[in-house]
Amino acid sequence: MKHITLPSATIPALGLGTYRLKDQAATSMVDYALGIGYRHLDTAQMYQNEAAIGKALAQTSVPREDIFLTTKVWPDRFARGAFVPSVEESLNKLQTSYVDLLLLHWPNPSVPLEETVTELVKIQERGLARHIGVSNFNTDLIQQTLDLGAPIINNQVEYHVFLSQEKVLETIREKEMMLTAYCPIAKAKVVGHPAIQAIAAKHGKTEPQIALRWLMQQPNVAAIPSSTKKERVKAHIEIFDMELSRADMQVLSALHHPKGRMVDPDFGQVWD
Repeated sequence: MKHITLPSATIPALGLGTYRLKDQAATSMVDYALGIGYRHLDTAQMYQNEAAIGKALAQTSVPREDIFLTTKVWPDRFARGAFVPSVEESLNKLQTSYVDLLLLHWPNPSVPLEETVTELVKIQERGLARHIGVSNFNTDLIQQTLDLGAPIINNQVEYHVFLSQEKVLETIREKEMMLTAYCPIAKAKVVGHPAIQAIAAKHGKTEPQIALRWLMQQPNVAAIPSSTKKERVKAHIEIFDMELSRADMQVLSALHHPKGRMVDPDFGQVWD
């Protein structure tokens, strides 16, 4: 397993995304993932599965301190008076006294950023989150957040072979932060792509494994692939016994497309 080392944290680069996992299916998948070596779990208030994940955390034999746990606050809870209680509710559901990383899930222009950042920092100061960060923030918003004094270490965004995040990557590396890639296999659109298929055949791997390995070989980049199928979750972690060549990496990086973005809700923002 690759780890990302930042000045204030060391994080497993490959994690289990839990979006779409609900109830017992979420509990079962988290338990399974921990059993095969995953030590990085990602959830969010919006996923409505924190309680199910908390059940898995309560019953696993893996020590809590060995698990890097992330959750995210939904924008409708960004205001003073709502933010802290929402995090306390998340911790109660997760059956833990802290998360390793707490993120702002999306920007919310209806609440002053300074107000939200103050609440986010408060959570860290109280020890309810070891580290703090953001998600779906462009470079301008990242800088504004840092200027407000928040020691954020992470920006979680859509990132895969079909979507360039060059500007965000440049910023997070300059600030000694990390990028966590969601949708890292582009909602399975990597499957069957001729260029990826050729590299996969050469290495005896699948197209999703190649797409994930491409991310793992980039500095300060983590990925949180998700699946409802255990065999795919197992395959996702079986990527550390091979290495892509420089030529492979260049071929994959050249697949970026102007219309490669797959997650762009109406309440989103102006992207870099």
